[in-house]
Amino acid sequence: MKYIIMLLFLGMSVTAQNPHAHHDSIRNLEEVTVKNTAKKKIETEMKMAVSVDEFLSSSDNISFIKRGAYAWEPLLNNMSTERSTVTIDGMHVFGACTDKMDPITSYVESNNLSTIDIKSGQEGSLHGATVAGSIDLKRKSTPFSAQKKWNGAYQSGFEFNNKQFFNLGNVSYSSNKFVADGSISYRKADNYYDGNDDEVKHSQYKKFNTSVGLAYKTSELSAVRVDAIFDMAKDVGFPALPMDLSLSRALITSAAYKQLFEDGLVKVVDTKIYFNAIEHYMDDTTRPENLVHMDMPGWSTTYGLVSKANLKKNNYSSEIQLNAYDNLSIAEMRMYPQDRSERTMFAYSWPWVTTRYAGLSMNNSWDLSDISQLNLGGSLGVNYNYSKYVEFNWIFHPGAPQEKTRFLPNLHAGYQLNIDQFNFSVGAGYGHRAPSVSEGYGYYIYNSFDRYDYIGDPNLKNEISYEGNASAGFKNERFSLQGKINYFYIQNYIIGRILSMGSPMNYQSVGVKGYTSLDYATLLNMSVNAGYDILEHLHWKGTLMYARGMDNLGGNLPFIRPLSYQTSLHFMHKNFGIQTSVNGDFAQINYSPEYGEDQTAAYTIWNLSADYTFKINKVKTTIQVGAENLLNEYYSTYADWGNIPRMGRNIFTSLKFTL
Repeated sequence: MKYIIMLLFLGMSVTAQNPHAHHDSIRNLEEVTVKNTAKKKIETEMKMAVSVDEFLSSSDNISFIKRGAYAWEPLLNNMSTERSTVTIDGMHVFGACTDKMDPITSYVESNNLSTIDIKSGQEGSLHGATVAGSIDLKRKSTPFSAQKKWNGAYQSGFEFNNKQFFNLGNVSYSSNKFVADGSISYRKADNYYDGNDDEVKHSQYKKFNTSVGLAYKTSELSAVRVDAIFDMAKDVGFPALPMDLSLSRALITSAAYKQLFEDGLVKVVDTKIYFNAIEHYMDDTTRPENLVHMDMPGWSTTYGLVSKANLKKNNYSSEIQLNAYDNLSIAEMRMYPQDRSERTMFAYSWPWVTTRYAGLSMNNSWDLSDISQLNLGGSLGVNYNYSKYVEFNWIFHPGAPQEKTRFLPNLHAGYQLNIDQFNFSVGAGYGHRAPSVSEGYGYYIYNSFDRYDYIGDPNLKNEISYEGNASAGFKNERFSLQGKINYFYIQNYIIGRILSMGSPMNYQSVGVKGYTSLDYATLLNMSVNAGYDILEHLHWKGTLMYARGMDNLGGNLPFIRPLSYQTSLHFMHKNFGIQTSVNGDFAQINYSPEYGEDQTAAYTIWNLSADYTFKINKVKTTIQVGAENLLNEYYSTYADWGNIPRMGRNIFTSLKFTL
């Protein structure tokens, strides 16, 4: 009954929100692009001190696999990270953890990003071969200015459930010739408590992140820039896994040259070289209950080049991009008895795998008329793999090649039409992707979700995706409604199947699975967004999402989001704002026992926050207080690894100063 009352209170109807032009000072920052729709600031209306994961989860087409309170694995269009391309300013960065406990999103912070660009399906092939799409995390880059300027911001806060304390700081200087950007952040959290007020052990974490960027104008139309990010996490617990993270470090660097052109077809050329190195140490020294101790260190090193040119003439515009990188991925397993001075087993779970990729991408756009536009693009990439210790692969795949070269073509086309207050679009895509390092060369990678050890296969075929998408919408001064749909038919869909040979290496495993290719799999995603300005200062929005994924035998694919919804009210007047929201999932009835899933119950979560903005001299100050899961609901979702419960009631506070 309480949920019905809340839904009525929030005006749960078949309409939703039109992003409204509020005249409040806390919204006057850099924009965030989500599927070509501007979304302001790396924060949400509900919470201004969000992590990158929390911000991404507000997007319609991104969900997360959670193994704890830190480093969530983003699923774009309900597909695992192997099927999407995640980059930082177009740079390819690869995690060093075989358990995927260090997605690229974990190596940046909200205060060193300006925008996040999300593209669905083959529209994301500009950054390389993909099936699900791309997520590009764009760092802050202060523009040159005629006058010397200093800007800065500092934000601090506390979250009561897990005693999380955070500090986020930014500073920038700009002049006609020189720009400097800097950021620093620190987060520390203890174990959180679920809706039954029980402590979820091994859910603590510590994270430090800092970045610097320097730019110098070499002429009126050219500039050079160098950037670096350093990220370090310590004592990170993963309650859904049998081990935790003792240390993770990342160094991400780049140097770029940008040239503008006043005349001619080419308008901009931007070339960047980059280097990044990641080290990641999983161990179970905090788990004395484990009968056999194991360390799982991993290393990932990448050198790369990304060069792009923007072209424009009359009603035609284009972006051409060259991507090239060389990555070395190494991961080890070391087993010990209770006496850790003795080592009983050693193996490479990633046997020194080198991946080299080079690809040329192009996106073209023609304004056919004032109301219609045609988009056409594609890429052609070459992917090369080399396994130094191929004998690990020969145990299960005798005679497997030590090196393999693959060609990865991608194409996409789309048409957009705007007639008065209506908009329509239709598109299609075709693309290949190569198996990931784990899928191709992984050796006894333990999956605690289904409790199987996984083996890669270097002979796997490319996944081939056929995609169709469409959208339709209506918008006037007070009301908006937008519907989107996409459908993927994926040949040679890569997934794990039980092997008849081999015995598990981990004592917690129940068997061995090998990555294999299904004939095909299908995936459907749909969403409806709507919004209504109830009053001048009172605005409502809502989203309804549905997905369905099946294999070639009609079985359910794992980690497909059930019917879910979000709805919120936002009131803002002068310097005061209050917002409340309800979100939840329906019961997961299309689950997959074959891949370790079970049915998860429906849940509904209520959130509430308020903020006030004022000035102290020339310093803009914003204070916010709120509560997530206000009713202390106990729940676990389809994407919570091993059914770990989510956080219960969490009261949060935040204070931000902006110069």
